[in-house]
Amino acid sequence: MFYDSADSPDCNDRDGEPSSFDRRAFLKAGCAAAAAGRLTGAGRALADEPTQTADHRMIVRTERPLNLESPSASLDSWLTPSGEVFVRSHHGAPATGLGPWEIAVEGLVERPFRLGLDDLKGLEPATRQAVIQCAGNGRALFRPRMPGTPWERGAVGHAEWSGVSLASLLQKAGLKPGAAHVHLIGGDVPPNPKTPAFTRSVPIEEATAAGALIALRMNDAPLPVLHGGPARLVVPGWAANNWTKWLRKIVVSAEESPEFFMQTGYRLARHPVPPGVAPDPKDLAPVTWMNVKSLISSPGLGATVENRPQEVRGVAWTGRGHVTKVEFSTDRDPAWRVAQLIGEPAQGSWRQFKIDWTPSAPGPCVLRVRATDSQGDVQPEKSPWNKSGYLWNGYDQVACLVS
Repeated sequence: MFYDSADSPDCNDRDGEPSSFDRRAFLKAGCAAAAAGRLTGAGRALADEPTQTADHRMIVRTERPLNLESPSASLDSWLTPSGEVFVRSHHGAPATGLGPWEIAVEGLVERPFRLGLDDLKGLEPATRQAVIQCAGNGRALFRPRMPGTPWERGAVGHAEWSGVSLASLLQKAGLKPGAAHVHLIGGDVPPNPKTPAFTRSVPIEEATAAGALIALRMNDAPLPVLHGGPARLVVPGWAANNWTKWLRKIVVSAEESPEFFMQTGYRLARHPVPPGVAPDPKDLAPVTWMNVKSLISSPGLGATVENRPQEVRGVAWTGRGHVTKVEFSTDRDPAWRVAQLIGEPAQGSWRQFKIDWTPSAPGPCVLRVRATDSQGDVQPEKSPWNKSGYLWNGYDQVACLVS
């Protein structure tokens, strides 16, 4: 489950310097955290790949709970390998292999029902490529700093998700008059009675319009436990705090969830306030859609590059709509140049980009990019500060050394 420790009344996160964590160790630690089973499909296969020149080791932000950030090299592809997608832990994964897994649909519906995994697999399939990004991605880049897991750039990934659409399940149940929100309840259990359950809700109209689905597979393999397997919600274009993992129950309601992580946690001021100033509670709204953002995947942070023509690559995404432009500049040459976008646009998905760059001389250099989306939103130089460190989308900047 994705959450922000700054909002939690029982926070286990601790700040600290990141360390490297290879993929084989990641899989072993992930199995221990999940308490049962092991990662399958793409995640397992990646552990046996030969070592590559680029550093694909996960960055450990915290070990308990397990929070792993993806390095730049893992984001330098159209689909992020499942074993290299960031991991955000909340209460920890439940034991998933102790019996049949069922999902109940109830509340303001005409025909409540429960479906097992085989039943879900028998329904009309739905597949989407979608960006998954923690709401707190970039928290460590805000100034002044705030409490919470110190994510920098890599709490994001892009995968193909397959399962059944949320709209088809709601249609099967039949909505009663007044149905407006869907409460999502996962199988994870709070570590103690003082810790609230992680319950989120999404407006039915927005979730179905975004193409929300119950994912059973990730990158054409069974959904790994650490990524919410056997079933999780996917809402293309929305921050991952809304992507409930280990989904057990869907409750249709007239109102949004009254629980802590909907009414207190994961809320953002509609109008930014200065650091240290408490926002008006009436001005807070749930964190939902992502904002426009781009990221340089190559060269990596702190890389040494030769003093000759180079190709700079990266990815860009947004919530509503799609990315229409990515621009590139450096601290030596501040004029923005338009990069080449690769592939076709799609809501909720990211676009790769590339641009040729010739360093002007040896020495330190800072590369930077910014994106524009179809809503006309442009990535700002810096994100407005907020007390929880949500939705950072300032220019992505990569310092490198030209040799």
